[in-house]
Amino acid sequence: MSMNVGGIDRILRFLVGLAMLSAIVWYPGDAKWFGLIGLIPLGTALFRFCPLYTLLGVNSCSTK
Repeated sequence: MSMNVGGIDRILRFLVGLAMLSAIVWYPGDAKWFGLIGLIPLGTALFRFCPLYTLLGVNSCSTK
C-alpha cells in the first residue's frame, strides 16, 4: 500500500473529518449518526492512502 494523499490534501481531509464528526454532538436525533461518515476522511488522512484515488489514478503525494 503506497501513499497517495499529499500534505495539503491530508490536512483538508483531517479538518473535514473532524467537522463531520462534530455532527454527533450538535445534531439531535438520528441525524447525528451521519457524522460517523467523518471517520472515512480521518482514516484516509491518517494512513495517507485513499482507495478511490487508486481507482481513479490520482496521486496528490509528491515523490522525492
